Amino acid sequence: MPPRAAMLLAAGLGLRMRPLTAHTAKALLPLGGRPLLDHALDRLDAAGVQTVVVNTHWQAERIAAHLATRPQGRLRIVARGEGTLLDTGGAVRAALGELGAAPFFIVNGDTFWLDGPVPALRRLADAWSGAADAVLLVHRSFQVQGGPDSGDFALDQLGHVRRRSEGEIVPYVYAGVQLAAPALFAGLPEGPFSVNCCWDRAIAAGRLRAVVHDGLWFHLSTPPDLAEAESNLQARAVGDGR
Repeated sequence: MPPRAAMLLAAGLGLRMRPLTAHTAKALLPLGGRPLLDHALDRLDAAGVQTVVVNTHWQAERIAAHLATRPQGRLRIVARGEGTLLDTGGAVRAALGELGAAPFFIVNGDTFWLDGPVPALRRLADAWSGAADAVLLVHRSFQVQGGPDSGDFALDQLGHVRRRSEGEIVPYVYAGVQLAAPALFAGLPEGPFSVNCCWDRAIAAGRLRAVVHDGLWFHLSTPPDLAEAESNLQARAVGDGR
């Protein structure tokens, strides 16, 4: 059965995207005529997800108000405000009761991708195995304009993940999407922490896998990144005759 729950991370301050985020949450910035978080929610809806927990902090009221305008369909959206930023791992840890006991998607609210022949979320679900605590979506570093030059991860032939060593250049960057089991966060205390510490535990136990994205993915860190992505999408629309 496809995953039925997801966490959408939308609480960040978006400091590197200023001045665009001085009065707007990064997840609400428009791309292709729609806020970034709506693109992610649409993909989760299409994948069969039924419940999405959206954590908020900066401009929480504006995010909640926007979510309230989405049409009432099969996707149930739960806005979860954070008085104190919990970081990526702490936010998911705090929402485990709402996410359930089965594996669930975790999507960065500012990530944007275009699917290849098979939707990326379906590919993550197809790659799921009880031998993993999480499956990450990664993208080829050389295809990411403005992304980290050294990459984030290397993979073996079975998709096992390892981090790059000091001075090493590795071929993949994290694409902001993963499928995780509650076990990824087992035993961790409440409070702020990065999901990176969860990944490090899983890597050490041989329980972190990855799938290489076969579509387009956009690195959206700064205003020029967003402008470049917008230009790319407009050029594709013209090329498609739209």
